[in-house]
Amino acid sequence: MKAFFEAIQSLFVDFLFKPLDWLRSWELSSWFGANIINWALMIICGYYIVYWCKQLTIHQKNNEENQDTTAHSFLK
Repeated sequence: MKAFFEAIQSLFVDFLFKPLDWLRSWELSSWFGANIINWALMIICGYYIVYWCKQLTIHQKNNEENQDTTAHSFLK
């Protein structure tokens, strides 16, 4: 069993986390570059929040939104 867990450790440490080690070493020269994954995720989330809000306003203008508190049977 020890070899099995060492193989899992080797997989993650030596292969899957190498790009993250590279980004961590890049932090001293470029903070923005080292956090590129965070920036990409923030941009993606920001885009979908704006999209969601636009869809909500479209449904509200068409009076398709049901704001009745008894809209679901379990709320009665």
